[in-house]
Amino acid sequence: MAQMRAEHDEGFQATILTLFPDMFPATLGLSLAGRALENGLWSLDVKNIRDYATDKHRTVDDAPLGGGHGMVLKPDVVSAGLADVAGAKGRRIYMSPRGVPLTQSLARALAQEEGVVIVCGRYEGLDQRVIDHHQLMEVSVGDYILSGGELAAQILLDSIVRLLPGVMGKEIGHLQESFETGLLEHNHYTQPRVWNGMAAPEILASGHHEKIAAWREDQAKELTKERRPDIWKRFLAKNSGNSGESS
Repeated sequence: MAQMRAEHDEGFQATILTLFPDMFPATLGLSLAGRALENGLWSLDVKNIRDYATDKHRTVDDAPLGGGHGMVLKPDVVSAGLADVAGAKGRRIYMSPRGVPLTQSLARALAQEEGVVIVCGRYEGLDQRVIDHHQLMEVSVGDYILSGGELAAQILLDSIVRLLPGVMGKEIGHLQESFETGLLEHNHYTQPRVWNGMAAPEILASGHHEKIAAWREDQAKELTKERRPDIWKRFLAKNSGNSGESS
């Protein structure tokens, strides 16, 4: 077991149940999330699921009932781990490709809570009875398969931690990012104004902030319409009452 916490007032509390505790904090110990961890804006408590096995071989999985390939995490072992962290703050989540999609709105909702407890699956997954008994919320980071839930848990936590007060600094920073407005983000440019024969858009050098903002909004709309018609459709539906947008 490992616990990472700075000597400061306790902030958002993340608790992880995993068969590979050495995979944490990984990227969460670097950059914004890492500095926030050092400064006590959030804490990370990592539990090894294998520690809750009761036989001499520390068995954590068994063959699926009814036959089939692979192995399934045992309900008694994982449930014992969840019981051990019963006092931990936050919603109980199981990283699963069949779960609800991780969206910016979900990340923002979870960031408003006091913490989160995440179960990282392996093999063919987790016995359904544990999911039902502990009312685990299944969350997916995309329509693809990973070797386990650890990387998915890190993605989820990174999306949460960066939204915690004091982590990014100015609130405006993340409120203008992709998905916060319901659109993909506009293109970005910096100095030099001309690079490799390509000039940045003239409007960005105009000094006219309202026109620049309007240009960026138009860019965001065009990019969203072109690259993510599903998001564009939701944007149109949400803004149909107060916008002249059309498909």
